Amino acid sequence: MASQNDWSRSQSTAEDSFFDLLGETLWSLDRSVRGQFLAHFFKSFAQIELSDGDSAAAWDRALERHRELSESMSRPVSLKTALMDVLENMNLLRVPILIEYRELRNLRVNAATDPLTGLYNRRLFEEYFQKELSRSKRFRQQLALAILDLHRFKEVNDRYGHQQGDRALQLAAAAARDTVRASDSTFRIGGDEFAVLLPQCDQAQCTALSWRLRARYEAAVKDLSFDVPLTLDFGIAVCPDDGEQREAMIRLADTRLYEMKNAARHQVDGTAQELLELRGATDALAVSQTRGETRGRDKRKWERVPMAGTSAHIVWNEGSLTTSPVIDVSYGGVALLVENPEVFPTSLQAVLHMPIQLPVSVNLRKSYEQRIQGAGTRVGCVFVT
Repeated sequence: MASQNDWSRSQSTAEDSFFDLLGETLWSLDRSVRGQFLAHFFKSFAQIELSDGDSAAAWDRALERHRELSESMSRPVSLKTALMDVLENMNLLRVPILIEYRELRNLRVNAATDPLTGLYNRRLFEEYFQKELSRSKRFRQQLALAILDLHRFKEVNDRYGHQQGDRALQLAAAAARDTVRASDSTFRIGGDEFAVLLPQCDQAQCTALSWRLRARYEAAVKDLSFDVPLTLDFGIAVCPDDGEQREAMIRLADTRLYEMKNAARHQVDGTAQELLELRGATDALAVSQTRGETRGRDKRKWERVPMAGTSAHIVWNEGSLTTSPVIDVSYGGVALLVENPEVFPTSLQAVLHMPIQLPVSVNLRKSYEQRIQGAGTRVGCVFVT
């Protein structure tokens, strides 16, 4: 005995065949005759009153939409689905007899979603971005854009294979979902590139969120046991401070992203040199240890441990939870990357977050400032007991 599902599938196949046959028949008709036929068709099957010309135009749009949906989904999409989509977008559909709404809803979700990460795709990013920009300008509210990508992702793919690379991308998507606010929207806009739109968010808030996202991702990706230090670089642009046009904001966020990436690369190069110098100094100390341990302890006291490119950061200004990344740390103090040094206090209490350590409360006193070209300001602080 045939089941209900079998009956539904056979009905769906019959409907698909009907619309395919209808399309073939209309193709052979003169346009004026085609319009007359379609006007009667829309009135009979969907209770829609259209002129002959509008009926023919709606059918043409349905054919074009059928092609677009099939290409975006990488599989055949029924002609009736495309027709339903067109009629609903024209606000003409009153009686949904051509297709179930669940099928159309699922189709739209799949067409707007990246299948690997479950995030929205680039097409929806461009659509949402323009809408949020218009809303931002209309209500005079800030809109922040963060563009992120995986630092050294190509090395992971080359060394561990695309399956592990896909897992790294999925962890980045999960970290983003767990970090952003309910009002924010996250997208995968390229191979290892992501974007977050943050309505009513300023530069400091977006920066803090981006650092939290980066730290969350670094904690998650440790489970994959990569030898490559995989992390997230990011660049930020805020409307209206950095512009009010989509292309200008994307361009600026991209520029800042690559500035961060290049700064990290230079830091790695510098760290390698420092490690060589430190190894030489350690060897020299070992040889001359009999000359006195005091000098060895003094040297270790002033050694700086590079932390750029890790999740190390401080959280200060408790009211707004401002975050500043740690550039390096020593026995006596810490160097921070600060975007607005003019608001950084001379003395402050902060919470220091270091990799593989519990957060610790510290008292800091600002010692010096040094501008870093294109990256912010290095602020040196000493620990105060």
